Amino acid sequence: MSIDWDDLETVLAIVRGGSLSAAARAMGTTQPTIGRRLDALERRLGAQLFEREAGGMRPTPLAHSLLDGLERMEAGAQAIQRQVAARDTGLSGEILVTSLDWLGDEVIAPMLARFASRHPGVLIELVNDTRVFNLARREADLAFRFGAFAQDNLVDRPVGNVAYALYASTDYLQRHGTPDPADGMAGHQVVLLDRAAGDVPHESGLRGVAHRARTVLHGNGLRTHLAVAREGIAMAVLPCLLGDREAGLHRMPVAEARSVRAVRVGYHADMRDTPRLRALIDFIVREFEVIAARLDPAG
Repeated sequence: MSIDWDDLETVLAIVRGGSLSAAARAMGTTQPTIGRRLDALERRLGAQLFEREAGGMRPTPLAHSLLDGLERMEAGAQAIQRQVAARDTGLSGEILVTSLDWLGDEVIAPMLARFASRHPGVLIELVNDTRVFNLARREADLAFRFGAFAQDNLVDRPVGNVAYALYASTDYLQRHGTPDPADGMAGHQVVLLDRAAGDVPHESGLRGVAHRARTVLHGNGLRTHLAVAREGIAMAVLPCLLGDREAGLHRMPVAEARSVRAVRVGYHADMRDTPRLRALIDFIVREFEVIAARLDPAG
């Protein structure tokens, strides 16, 4: 009896997701398709792999006994996929990139487009998402983010820096004046990240000196902060490459609100010698150098 890897991968996806719908999302297919694959596999095996319950799918002892071997098979299949993807094809082929929110949209996306326009053989796909992509499974080839990478067998390196400063609009300053850290910014208003974010590096300094300012909004995205500052409602700590290009916003002379965060790129060690990835990373580094030369965070 032969069993396709697709069927075995389906078993793993159901175990990990706990339901047919979760497995379908993980595999990029539909719930009925996953259900048909599982039914067909159980018929061929002559045994049940899951107990169908109201809350989802519970693995049987047989399914549990298969997991170790299935995970080894998965790791082997993924290694083969990475070796094929990493073959020396020069500056051609696909590159799957993931990044975060505004960083991907406002910074990384134009860089990727400029690189692809110079290398017609390269096809780049960018997905901006807060979830952590599994680079070992080739959910992405490159991941750009702030902070270190925790996955095994990854290479990560800094590619550039993003400077932050406190910004206020012309209208806001006319009504409230320039903020003074010496008096705790009394009489001023700020917008901050949501409290679940904790002590975020680019806001920690402001929180320390703006203890008399009123927080009018907690928002989990920097575009929210930009919109509030643009409307003149409150001040916001923003990336300089966003704040400086807003004609109505001004950097505030508050040293405590200035900071620099490193942008890092991560990729699987098996992909380190892939020409198109190396060329793209080097290009991104040069692009960040151009940004640094244009934006003086102390200005």
